Parts: sequence; C-alpha cells; structure tokens
Amino acid sequence: MTTLTQNAQAAYEAWHERLDVDVESDAPWHRLVKQHLEDGRDLSGRRVLEIGCGRGGFACWLASRTDGPIEVVAADFAESAVTKGAAFARSRGLGKIKWEVHDIQAIDHPDASFDTVVSCETVEHVPDPRRAIQELARVLRPGGRLFLTTPNYMGTLGLYRGYMRLTGRRYTEEGQPINNFMLLPRVRSWVAQTGLRVAAVDAVGHYLPWPGRPPIEVPALNDPRPVMRWLGLHSLVVGEKK
Repeated sequence: MTTLTQNAQAAYEAWHERLDVDVESDAPWHRLVKQHLEDGRDLSGRRVLEIGCGRGGFACWLASRTDGPIEVVAADFAESAVTKGAAFARSRGLGKIKWEVHDIQAIDHPDASFDTVVSCETVEHVPDPRRAIQELARVLRPGGRLFLTTPNYMGTLGLYRGYMRLTGRRYTEEGQPINNFMLLPRVRSWVAQTGLRVAAVDAVGHYLPWPGRPPIEVPALNDPRPVMRWLGLHSLVVGEKK
C-alpha cells in the first residue's frame, strides 16, 4: 500500500466515523440509480455488489427489496464505514448482506462474480479512477450491468473548481483527500473501453456557486434532459457486459 493510499485510508476512516448512515438513501446519485434499476433484470435473484458502500444505507435498501437479490456484498475502503453499515443492517433484520473491506482498484473477488455492480460517488476519490472502472467490469458477469455514478464537472461547478485553482485554493468535496476532476464524456469512454456496452447515460443537478453559502440548485435546468444531462453535476453511466 502506498503512502498516498495509507494517508487516504486514514482520512476516510475519520470521515466516516463522524457521519451517520444515509437511512433514506435519497441522495441525487441514489435516485438516479433507482430510476434505472430494473427489478427483474438487475435485482431479483441476483448477486449484487455495491462497492464504495459508505455507511451502508443504499446496500440495505437493495437488500430490503421485495423479491430482491439473493445476496448483496457491500464493500468499502474504510472499515469504520462497513462497521456502521453492518450494525444498521442488523438493526433492520437484514441478513443477506455480506460486509467487506476492499480497495475498488483491486477488488478481491474472481472475474465474473456478480450479476449487478453498483458504485456511487467513489471512483473520483481514488488515485486511479480508470483502473477502478476496469475492476468493476472485471467482476461483472456476462449479461450483467454496472451502475456507476460520479460528479460531472462540465457545468458551473467545474468552472468554480478552475476559479479556485487560479486563486490558489484547493477544492474538496466535504474534506475528502482525493477529488479527481471527472467529466461525463470521459467516464463514459472509460466504461466503453472496458468492453461494456454503454446502455444509458444520465445526469441531473445544475447549480449556481454563491459566495458564502452552498451552491444554489436550479431544478428547471434538468430539462430538456437529453441536452442538459451532459452538464448535470450528478451523473450516471450504465454499462452492460456482452
């Protein structure tokens, strides 16, 4: 493990220690995945991996679906996150979740292990996002689908990141140690380069940076979706293994 990775792991352990479980799993990226998941195709009777599961709220949502997955493997880089997720799952009586600690850049599962793979807001926080996406494709079974969400800095917040860099200030996402500059067309290309067929591309979330306060969302800019999706901050790429 490199010094950079060791430092990042320590930071993520502390980051998850101070945050609660996302009980409702209602973040914009979770809503995007839910909109594109198909119960019969992606969940029912399937073996599902969520990697970068954080404190486990969305993994518990997956496991709680009626006629849902036969097993959910919930994995994260931070043991503190997985511990919180496992405790929350026990409190909800959800026994078909396996909680594991993995580096998304080197997933400790054989090729073609999962019918469905979900990764939300994770690859942008590792040293090599492209390698992480290759790993997600590797563990996916033929006919299975990958649901990958990342920030997309093609809109106003990307310009804001550039402005901060010009003024000598470092941009972070709530203090996370690694924050790669992600662009939706590039992420789509990386998914396609693994050999997956890109089945869907979507994005929402248009914001106006405002001094002294959080960015202001402008929901009206989500439509027309086919055009505006390329500028939305919260992006999703769905890839299908041939």
